[in-house]
Amino acid sequence: MTGLIDKYCKDEGPTDTPVAPLRFYRAIGPSLKVPTIYKPCLCIIITGAKEVTLGDDLFRYEPGQYLVASVDLPLVGRVITASSEQPYRSLSLELDGQMLSDLVTQIDLDIGAGSDSDRGLYVDQAGDALMDVVLRLMRLVDQKDDIAVMAPMLLRELHYRLLRGVQGSKIAQIGMGGSNMQRISAIIRQMKDDFATPLRIDDLAAKANMSPSSFHHHFKQVTSMSPLQYQKRLRLTMARQMMLTEMKDAATAAYEVGYESPSQFSREYARLFGSPPMRDISSILGRLDSDGMAATNAY
Repeated sequence: MTGLIDKYCKDEGPTDTPVAPLRFYRAIGPSLKVPTIYKPCLCIIITGAKEVTLGDDLFRYEPGQYLVASVDLPLVGRVITASSEQPYRSLSLELDGQMLSDLVTQIDLDIGAGSDSDRGLYVDQAGDALMDVVLRLMRLVDQKDDIAVMAPMLLRELHYRLLRGVQGSKIAQIGMGGSNMQRISAIIRQMKDDFATPLRIDDLAAKANMSPSSFHHHFKQVTSMSPLQYQKRLRLTMARQMMLTEMKDAATAAYEVGYESPSQFSREYARLFGSPPMRDISSILGRLDSDGMAATNAY
């Protein structure tokens, strides 16, 4: 695994592979805290360690462990253990809700009928069966003639192994029509697509087929944030990405993510990221120029 990641990751940061949606990640030092939006995905660390923050909850995972995000989540992650002698190495792939749904109908899985929702992010140990299929999937990057036929079968097996694992009942909810997790996930996708639109809880609750109080409860169970906190974190994260990657000024970024008051944007940005927008961006770009550190936490 380390050999394949080192072979394909010529630079630090994420690297796409010929086996979509598999990505490799490599870093030779601790990374910046650059927030990003995780899609439903599986992440496995091969060497090194990483911390991910969801709201006020901190998750740490290490070699032999996996992290699953079951809905779109605004997270802050950073590599905490890495060096040139022993780099941080990980892999990630987006989870397929339709594939999970198809598999759930074919296997005997005790999903339970609890009325509460599960947190949309969790860490657990990766068993031998899961790591075996992950290794076979990774080896396909060197077997390009086999990818078209073998990748779909191996991806299906990987989703099956996740469902058969300790967290299988939680992972199953990603593809279960009518589950609280899926209903909240659908609302989250809408909020992500329309993050600049003012939030109306009653409308979102109605679309989720829940009362406003029930919607608020389940939303916070899944995301560790209220809908308003989630939207604020999403807007600020998107604005930061705009300023870093598109070089937009703070006022323009604030307006495009839905803020009407630049001063309010600056206050809330500083509260989340520790300093006002342009000072924060200048600090990140200055650090990148000085040490070449990748400005992304993607998986």
